[in-house]
Amino acid sequence: MLKTTAAHKVLKTDPIMARLIEKAVHYEPDARLEQSPFEVLARAIAHQQLHATAANNILKRFVALFDETPFPLPRDVIGADQARLRAVGFSYAKIAALKDLAAKALTGVVPGRQGLDSLSDEQIIERLTQVRGVGRWTVEMLLMFHLQRPDILPVDDFGIRNGFRLAYGLKGMPTPKALAEFGERWRPYRSIAAWYLWRANDLAKQNLLFKPRNPPRLALQKPPAARKNKLARKAAKPRAKAKRAPATRRRRA
Repeated sequence: MLKTTAAHKVLKTDPIMARLIEKAVHYEPDARLEQSPFEVLARAIAHQQLHATAANNILKRFVALFDETPFPLPRDVIGADQARLRAVGFSYAKIAALKDLAAKALTGVVPGRQGLDSLSDEQIIERLTQVRGVGRWTVEMLLMFHLQRPDILPVDDFGIRNGFRLAYGLKGMPTPKALAEFGERWRPYRSIAAWYLWRANDLAKQNLLFKPRNPPRLALQKPPAARKNKLARKAAKPRAKAKRAPATRRRRA
């Protein structure tokens, strides 16, 4: 379980983070602690590229296929007919990802909660990203909210990077590398720092963020390629040549 009192003591040494903590609702542990790693990842796969309501409806139909357990077990998913899984709303790609997850859970690549507790953060990321359709961000969410690991900073997460931009008064989005380097000051409680950066997005909508006078100097993300190409084409476009008056010939004496 994360110790918020100790975390706040460390995070408040950063003046801007201290103001953010004062304005935001204080961190609360997530309620997904009882789910197995298999269930957490299966639910994450279901939610990929879908609105939460649509994904939850699919999951309800998925769970209803198997009456004997609160949530399908890996062996249930392995034995499930593809047509039945399609009928509840899963795409072929997600069915393949779920079956791969189930297979790796049965072989121990995806261990249970106790197995994960014995591994480091990076070891867990390395193991679980072997599953089809599961990337680093998904595993970072599992580390933060399911395993309650205290020192995770998902620098590729848009909400975290945008929250940092808003809270720290940057003119653009920080690069993931720059955010990672800046976030070293929040160790060993970067998970809670990330949670407050998410909250910064909501505070900005309510006009409750303090605007720093001296924003930190960080490397910012370059404009999207499409915009860069447009600017480059505009700069390279030849200027219209001014019409010259016809030259007059000299008369010979």
